[in-house]
Amino acid sequence: MTVQGGGHDAIVLGAGAAGLMAAATAGQGGARVVVLDHAQHAGRKILISGGGRCNFTNMDAGAGQFLSANPHFAKSALARYTPADFLALVQRHRIPWHEKAAGQLFCDRSARDIVDMLMRECAAGQVEMRLSHRIIDVARDGAGQYRVETDHGVFHAPSLIVATGGLSIPKLGATGLAHDLARRFGLGMVAPAPALVPLTFGARDMAWMEPLAGLSVNVGIACHDGAGRQARHVTFRDGMVFTHRGLSGPAILQASSYWQPGEALEIDLLPGINAAARLLEIKRDRPRAGGVAMLSMLLPQRLAQFFARSCLPEGQLAGLPDSVLTDMAGTLGAWRLNPHGTEGYVKAEVTRGGVDTACLSSRDMEARDVPGLFMVGEAVDVTGWLGGYNFQWAWASGHAAGQAVAERRG
Repeated sequence: MTVQGGGHDAIVLGAGAAGLMAAATAGQGGARVVVLDHAQHAGRKILISGGGRCNFTNMDAGAGQFLSANPHFAKSALARYTPADFLALVQRHRIPWHEKAAGQLFCDRSARDIVDMLMRECAAGQVEMRLSHRIIDVARDGAGQYRVETDHGVFHAPSLIVATGGLSIPKLGATGLAHDLARRFGLGMVAPAPALVPLTFGARDMAWMEPLAGLSVNVGIACHDGAGRQARHVTFRDGMVFTHRGLSGPAILQASSYWQPGEALEIDLLPGINAAARLLEIKRDRPRAGGVAMLSMLLPQRLAQFFARSCLPEGQLAGLPDSVLTDMAGTLGAWRLNPHGTEGYVKAEVTRGGVDTACLSSRDMEARDVPGLFMVGEAVDVTGWLGGYNFQWAWASGHAAGQAVAERRG
């Protein structure tokens, strides 16, 4: 097997967001870096993100917007490379951008601008880019050198940065390589699962949900994570969409990262509204209004008809007692549904779980017991909310590892 490009200080596996950031940072710090990826083009997941405009960061990003078995792990990297730091890079490259929602920054033109920027940053660090290189084997020899065998030759370096992502969106080339390598080198794993993904329902639920397909409504969904002192509670207020397989929309995608099989979702269909008081007010103003008419003042017509059929006493559509309206308000404010599962990694934007952070240094993402091995980005058990948070984790964790490699060389 031919030995390719000797004399590297670091090999980066993966030419995605975290990998390109790690490579550029290390290269500009003086390290000799090679990036290996089986894809023909770099940054494929970046290119499809944000509807093709890449929600490249969130100005509010902090550890509180991430899920992890150790909720404090992300603090160090996020503090050392902030959204303002990445925005400064974007502005230095004169990429036009806009704030679509609170804190969410997007490219004005195309996500291609971000990929091109990262490639220019890598070029500035004289990073060697080897695309269309299928990885066959990865090992570490007795001298502490990492050996990566590809279908185009073998590469050696004292540092290996694994940035091959998780299992989400396999059509873009996602594989379980990072997880496989973590296990091979003795690192612990937090069970991976699809996250930021639509939820599916069983046949019984779909019988009544299918007629609602395409309907969108703003909701609030309460989510819980952790236990005891580590417990955290958050409510997502955003859009929910009924689909032919279940539920989607931003609020559902957010909730999916917290949802566990067997758990029920509790959905507030009227967030910020006192449903009981509002229904009683409608009754007072329109005493002859039927249940559908009353509910239609608060909900889309099809959803109002569904709740009138399912919640009102049979045949009683008008002259509703206050007690019935109060009960209905309780249902609207805490509608419980039991998802059957998710759309899986095919539709998941990210992978929850991954390399156990207990095995990594929070400062530089290096494996505690395997010198020179770094795990960054989506491969790690740090999962952000929807809205640019996962890209910020990619930039921050990649920068931390790249900086460590550069400092080690010096």
